[in-house]
Amino acid sequence: MTETRVTHSWLNSVTTDAVAGSFDAPHEISRQWQGFMTARLVLGLVLVVLQTALYATGTSHSQAQIAISAAYLTGTLASKLFIQPRPLGQSFNRVWGALVGIDLLTFSALQMLQGGAASISTINYTPLFALPVLVASVLGSMRLALGTAAGITVLMLGVSIWSYLQSPTDSAPYFVQPALSGVGYFAIAWLSNQLAGRLTIEGQRARQNQLAASIQRQVNELVIESLPDGVLIVDERGCVHAANPAARQLLGSQQALHATVFDLKEEAGWFPLLNLTRLSVGTGQSHEEDVTIRHGQQGPRRVHARTRLAAPQGTSGQSLCVLFLQDQRELEARMRTEKLAGMGRLSTAVAHEIRNPLSAIAQANALLDEDVSDPKLKRLTAMVSQNAKRLEKIVNDILNVSRVEPYDPDYLIPALPLGNTVHRICSDWASQSSSQSRLTIHPGDPAINVRFDIEHLRRVLVNLLDNARRHTTELPDAIHVMANVSDDKLATISIWSNAPPMDKSVERHLFEPFFSSDSRSSGLGLYICRELCERHDASLIYQRSVRNAQGHPAEGNEFVVTLHRADAPDNAQTAEPSTTPWQPPLY
Repeated sequence: MTETRVTHSWLNSVTTDAVAGSFDAPHEISRQWQGFMTARLVLGLVLVVLQTALYATGTSHSQAQIAISAAYLTGTLASKLFIQPRPLGQSFNRVWGALVGIDLLTFSALQMLQGGAASISTINYTPLFALPVLVASVLGSMRLALGTAAGITVLMLGVSIWSYLQSPTDSAPYFVQPALSGVGYFAIAWLSNQLAGRLTIEGQRARQNQLAASIQRQVNELVIESLPDGVLIVDERGCVHAANPAARQLLGSQQALHATVFDLKEEAGWFPLLNLTRLSVGTGQSHEEDVTIRHGQQGPRRVHARTRLAAPQGTSGQSLCVLFLQDQRELEARMRTEKLAGMGRLSTAVAHEIRNPLSAIAQANALLDEDVSDPKLKRLTAMVSQNAKRLEKIVNDILNVSRVEPYDPDYLIPALPLGNTVHRICSDWASQSSSQSRLTIHPGDPAINVRFDIEHLRRVLVNLLDNARRHTTELPDAIHVMANVSDDKLATISIWSNAPPMDKSVERHLFEPFFSSDSRSSGLGLYICRELCERHDASLIYQRSVRNAQGHPAEGNEFVVTLHRADAPDNAQTAEPSTTPWQPPLY
């Protein structure tokens, strides 16, 4: 019997038939099949031993019964070995004949050879017919089960009629017992089929619930593993039974990263978490607190911790505490994002307001420049004009960034020679920052040209060089700038420094605005660099790489700018106007 049932869960709707028919039903049929085969083998062996013992003791003188029992044992063994487990179906087929038919013929033959059930000195084989009835009821349909019971009843009546004809006496003992046994077999067939169907439905329901629970458990594990917040399951002794990757990163220990189970008492920097867990377990209430985790050479890490108590499980009644850890830098990053949105709207409004008075200043300065002849005043008006143009460009950049204009391939950006431009910008920076000894420049092929605004490229390189100088050492050859050709369409500029690796939580927010691990920094440098690169359809990435510094390989931080190549440089834009010939920097 089958039943179509749909179970609704929060994940999906799954039908019982689909689940049972896919993999559970064959397993159930095989298990029942093997059980009945084992019972038939044991029964065949018992019949052979019993008939042999009766013949040996002289109680029975029929060798035919021994032969029938041996044939039954052989047939049962063959059916177990050569017939695959399968349902019997709705009709009397070959499988039914191999399982149920052999039983009916064997037990009927044994009963006939005993001379009928009415003989007191003979063995009554009638109860053995319950086995084929059970086989047909459990492995077959209701129709097959009732048909088998009817066939057994007819056989028993036939044996009784044959026995009565052999010795016609009182007919009641010959026909009453087969009639009552037949009624009992019909009842067994009906009840067994009903119970088997009910057990099948319950088994399918249990397997369906087990499958839904397994799927939900796997989904929960995936969700917990991918959570940005840390999750720890801690007992009252401080032993961590489970932790997701975010929590292991926040704890900042190699043991926490690799050990399956570890103890919060093993590290002094974890004591605030241990104390918060004990407080929650001791009071039986949830708590929330900002704690600071310190571990090894890593700096202090501020974490917002929340505890939730789990119900005691098992006979020991051990209380478990679920500890949720949230990096304060994540919260600060969200606040910075919201702050950026407000500042973006404010900067756009301010830029619009600055544009008009700035134009008035530039115009007034131009009129003043026409009326003065003193060289000193001329220099002053030139300075005013130069800085007014610079302010105008900054205002335009702010307005362009606020409009979030995508890259337009139809907008022609002047081309410039990559190697010469990078060399001049880096050399000027080294001179102004007194970093000639730390800087090494590899300008690459001088024939490579790229499309990038010269002032924007200067801002990108200067920002990256300032960032490298701030985090690197004072040793010579600590900063490398290299211009390379990626392929026939792309070129790269890499700024490498022998700085220590960044913390993973810092690296995730590296290019976000107002995010910085240095309290003296505004956190806008890398964000502006990335925005300027994206405006030119370029990219900026961070990676750890190895470079040769002072004659030996050294690992450090590297920022790589990927630019689009151009066919030829544009004469309208040069790397940097200068009245003195170019000189190589002092390394």
